[in-house]
Amino acid sequence: MIPIHVAGTGSYLPDRVLSNFDLEKTLDTSDAWIRRRTGISERRMASKGQAASDLALPACQRALEAAGLEPTDIDLIVMATITPDTQCPAGANWLQAKLGAPQAVSFDVTAACSGFVFAMDVALRYLQSGAADKVLVVASEVMTRVLDWSDRTSCFLWGDGAGAMVMVRGEGAPQIVTTYLGTDGANGQNLLVPGGGSKTTPISHESVDRKLHTLKLIEASASVRVAIKYFAQSVHTVLERTGHTVEDVDHFIPHQANLRMLQSLAKRLKVDMDRFVITIEKYGNMSSASAAIALDEAVRSGRIKPGDLVCMTVFGGGLTWGATLFQF
Repeated sequence: MIPIHVAGTGSYLPDRVLSNFDLEKTLDTSDAWIRRRTGISERRMASKGQAASDLALPACQRALEAAGLEPTDIDLIVMATITPDTQCPAGANWLQAKLGAPQAVSFDVTAACSGFVFAMDVALRYLQSGAADKVLVVASEVMTRVLDWSDRTSCFLWGDGAGAMVMVRGEGAPQIVTTYLGTDGANGQNLLVPGGGSKTTPISHESVDRKLHTLKLIEASASVRVAIKYFAQSVHTVLERTGHTVEDVDHFIPHQANLRMLQSLAKRLKVDMDRFVITIEKYGNMSSASAAIALDEAVRSGRIKPGDLVCMTVFGGGLTWGATLFQF
């Protein structure tokens, strides 16, 4: 296999902070209730007029700067998102124009909370085939725009943000050792946004009144059990493929869905929570951007050091799941 390495990472969070105390003013909830069930204290919200490509732009610029590259060096832009600027064109196309990378092919990948790993896997195939030498992968979400803010059971979970990575063909560190993906469309109805696709169009007064254009989280407790199963399966799969064990992993970077869920995952893997990179307390669930931002923060803070083995594991609506193994 042709070696592929990460040349740089970057992330961006909107300035606006929405705390649990802010939510107490409009919802029948409390800071203590939210923190006890999810571990979330606050989340970020895009400002009025900020779209997914606007969040992605500074994240990509920071990743390119870390890589020592210019936008014109990039052959391909893959954007993971379920909240693109528009249904058409793709969010990646808006980003390509703002970034100033007319030579790059650009398109979106839709895999909900697993999107960043799915986008990395797509980039990996392009790089290994020789179809591209340098790929910009970004996950960007404006989740707060697809929420029913009267739904006290789920609206507090989500936040906005973007994380990016430059993947380059050739030797270097950190190396992407392997990726793994899985889907189960037959059971993908528990987390969905019904409106916007061909199943619920055109938009009508009825579809808006029925809130079909907002995120629906159904059977949350069952989803947690399924998520833990596939989080763990993804970890074991990438480790078995490479001859590693759980004990070899220095840092786990999971999708940031729920602190309780991650504690259960750590218990299932039989590892201490201090080996998990956790950002959910300050950012909530940012769908595909969560793991990307957590990776960038762990790199920039110096937590991840040369020689470390890092496993990113994700699970999302669809159903989708997967993992990536990095050797720093």
